[in-house]
Amino acid sequence: MLRYLLDPANAITILGILFSGLALHAVLTGRLEMAVAIGLWSMLADQLDGIVAKRTPNRGSDVAEIGKCLDGLGDVIYGAVIPAAVIIALGEGALVATSLGILMICAGALRLSYFSRFGLRGGYFTGIPLSYDVPLLAIFFVTRQWFPAEVFNPAVMISFFLLTCLHVSSIRVPAPRRAMYLVITAFSAVSSAILVSRAMTFN
Repeated sequence: MLRYLLDPANAITILGILFSGLALHAVLTGRLEMAVAIGLWSMLADQLDGIVAKRTPNRGSDVAEIGKCLDGLGDVIYGAVIPAAVIIALGEGALVATSLGILMICAGALRLSYFSRFGLRGGYFTGIPLSYDVPLLAIFFVTRQWFPAEVFNPAVMISFFLLTCLHVSSIRVPAPRRAMYLVITAFSAVSSAILVSRAMTFN
């Protein structure tokens, strides 16, 4: 099995899953800013592995199939489990936050199952991709200081409830192109740097 990780794209996917594990550890230890920052790295790995896979010559069909399965598992973890864990931790395990977190995981699993079966249609995703979740968390946490304390949590909860509904909706979203990948990378680099700096300062 381990030989499949010699494939560059699969190695990047596993690296993303490793980052996801570290992000979950950060959530469990109460370092939510750090968790979101590391979650962005997982998201970047997910964006990069597909690009590398397409540019890897003579990639065997078995390697590609393993990579596809790995990628789906990685997507569920960074795109649904990590955001859900952050939401639950943010709500301190309250019923509303916990219920939303569970709903996010279920919606994420359904959306990825649908994508695994039908894929892109005419260059468009059906439903908002899970890759939007961690960047949205990053926006909230980067701008947290500008939110009144009593407003921040409800704003996050409402936004993620709406986003969860959009994950399983019929809305069509164009697949990212090269320029968008550059924007995503720049945003993730800047946001993660800010969040890591804050996490280190608070600790």
